[in-house]
Amino acid sequence: MRIQIDPAMVATNFARVADNPSLRESAQLFAAGKPVVEMIQAFAMNPGVLRAFSGFADVYPRGTLERSVVEKVILRVSQIHECQFCVSSHEAMMTQLGISTDLAPTATHSPRERLAMEYAELVTRDANRVPDAFFARLRETFSDPEIVELTFVIGLITMLNRFNNALQIHHGDEYREVRVS
Repeated sequence: MRIQIDPAMVATNFARVADNPSLRESAQLFAAGKPVVEMIQAFAMNPGVLRAFSGFADVYPRGTLERSVVEKVILRVSQIHECQFCVSSHEAMMTQLGISTDLAPTATHSPRERLAMEYAELVTRDANRVPDAFFARLRETFSDPEIVELTFVIGLITMLNRFNNALQIHHGDEYREVRVS
């Protein structure tokens, strides 16, 4: 990681938000006396950033979209951005949740999963050029509130990918020791 972590600062700041649902997995590590994952350690170096991230709990992991749709979108966007932390951590979470990590077009995906992954790829590659015809197909399957949530998740994971890549934050399979829900 490119920044120096102050364990005391991380512990103090994380303790203030440890009951937030978006931090559940790291809270389990924290409660066991283990370091929280690197991304959360980095956030915890700035209490405002950590609070801002924890404010997303109503969208992830507790949004209105099916968890399989959201996880596959997160994984696909993270693959495009080559974010080691997000790819590794979400593959581990998906495995625990019984969600296939195989995103190949030949894999078995629900129609909503396929369409959401296609949308995620279009937005990630060039959000200015999502064809109107594709958007019409999206609206046949997803409600407007779901499209808003889906687009927000794509943007959020893009920001997290950039954050993790710039600071060279890595995931070391810490989630194998926690219960993901």
